[in-house]
Amino acid sequence: DSPTQRVGAEPLEAFGTIDRSVPMLSLDNAFSHDELHEFDKRVRKGLGEALTADNIDYVVEPKYDGSAVELIYEKGLLTSGSTRGDGMRGENVTQNLKTVKTIPLRLKDDTDMPARIEARGEVVLRKDAFEKMNLRRIDEGEQPFANPRNAAAGSLRQLDSKVTAKRPLSIFIYGRGAIEGREFETHSETMRALRDWGLHVNLEEIRQVRGIEEVIEYCNEVEQRREDFAYEIDGVVVKVDRLDLQRILAETSRSPRWAIAYKFPAQEKVTVVNDIITDIGRTGAITPVAVLRPVRVGGVEVRRATLHNEDEVARKDVRVGDHVVIRRAGDVIPEVVRVLPEKRTGSEKVFRMPTNCPVCGSATERVEGEAATYCTGSSCRAQLVEHIIHFASKTGLDIDGLGQMRVEQFVNEGLIADAGDLYFLAKEQIIPLERMAEKSVDNLLVAIDKSRDTTLARFLYALGIRHVGEHVASVIADNFGTLDKIRETPQEELEEVMEVGPVVAQSLHTFFQQPKNLELIEKLLKGGINIQVEERAAEAPFEGKTFVLTGALEHFKRNDAKKLIQRLGGRVSSSVSKNTDYVVAGADPGSKHEKAQKLGVSILTEEEFRKLIEAYS
Repeated sequence: DSPTQRVGAEPLEAFGTIDRSVPMLSLDNAFSHDELHEFDKRVRKGLGEALTADNIDYVVEPKYDGSAVELIYEKGLLTSGSTRGDGMRGENVTQNLKTVKTIPLRLKDDTDMPARIEARGEVVLRKDAFEKMNLRRIDEGEQPFANPRNAAAGSLRQLDSKVTAKRPLSIFIYGRGAIEGREFETHSETMRALRDWGLHVNLEEIRQVRGIEEVIEYCNEVEQRREDFAYEIDGVVVKVDRLDLQRILAETSRSPRWAIAYKFPAQEKVTVVNDIITDIGRTGAITPVAVLRPVRVGGVEVRRATLHNEDEVARKDVRVGDHVVIRRAGDVIPEVVRVLPEKRTGSEKVFRMPTNCPVCGSATERVEGEAATYCTGSSCRAQLVEHIIHFASKTGLDIDGLGQMRVEQFVNEGLIADAGDLYFLAKEQIIPLERMAEKSVDNLLVAIDKSRDTTLARFLYALGIRHVGEHVASVIADNFGTLDKIRETPQEELEEVMEVGPVVAQSLHTFFQQPKNLELIEKLLKGGINIQVEERAAEAPFEGKTFVLTGALEHFKRNDAKKLIQRLGGRVSSSVSKNTDYVVAGADPGSKHEKAQKLGVSILTEEEFRKLIEAYS
């Protein structure tokens, strides 16, 4: 418990795992007051004769939006800490958790101190600290975090705990695992004891209520105060207070029957459209974007919102000067919900898609049958920047640290004219650039070097061929095996591959007929790109099976899980339908999990998914 633990320890090569004595389950969600009433009915039915009062005593508290962890104290000393993981085991992030100032390294001396305490909580990041951290990341040429939850989770999974120590994380303890040597009658009594021992429990916001109507009153109150919280919250957690009743109700394989999370609807705010500008994507697609009078939505200041395409602008009739209702879809992506025409003054301006590209001046065109308008310029700088960003993305060649600001800087300085030039960059070229510290340059060059070893599927996706996404790239790679084979295959034969079809086949064929594209591929290969042959399982047990991944997977990176499914012959979809065979549900799975339940689709926990993969590996 030395104070030096607060500044971090030596970097780890990998995280170990910690097994749990009591599963750390996720919660089922309620999205309406009716669903809260249904939860209350289920609790009453489950208790049966054990229910001796008209109303049940519940405990309610804000649902903090961060990263769940478990802390283990032995004889008052913090000995280990782990992420939620699959519920039964989590990643050992003890060194990182020791850098969080609100986590005591030693509990207060107490004669009644249990020999072992397993405390559970949510690691969070203050809204103001999140904004300052993102501004600093932008200044340093790094990609900003999407939201405080991602920032907290990413900070906990740093192999170098000194990085975690620099991030202003905090924690709220909300529950317990095993506690040896001390008995409690209620959850609220347990929380008071944990705070008395020195843990960070927000008793000011935890409330005991009687009956579901008082639960609903609390939910409404907290929703009204949502903006006033220093931390992001996305709902209210409701728990049966008496521990003996919790034991009677028990749990399902993934969630307790005695608790539920009431999730708030997406926040909406009114603001003004100051302008409508256009962004140019890597394919040349021109996207209208609303420039907004800055407004805070869900704890984040929103200045822009996508309008998708010309038809969407017309359908919603969005004009410059309009008052509009906006929200963050999924609490992440800002979107215009609707216009408030009653607030119009007559000075509003109708948006027209430009006839010439605002970046390179080339003519624009709208392809028949498509909603998008495209820039026809072959050397458009905006397309170049977006193409390189796509090439270096996590699902492309995965060049860590090469974000938009750095790509724009390299392009503006004339260091790169395409993705192939990345592999010929020298340290002495980059060091003189503004905001390029030596360590950052070294890290970037290491990331570029690491990206040289890749797979055919990743390489195809990274090239940015129109209509070739991750899944299609994997299908093509599985069917043809080598880049030369794909390039030499006639369009008619490409069309015959299941899930390719005429549109993708034409796009592929056209791409490999363009001299500039072939020159880029040749440059990449000369730069050291090594396309490894991915082994596909001899058998394909998942052939014809469709999987959907949802929620936070602790033991699999999302892309690694996709690759495992595809290697065994399956496909991964982004949406649940009646044709879905399996939904793999991690922590906080959300609406996809709900839809799977309604459609009767098989739902696998992460642990069940792992066992299924291992059975065929």
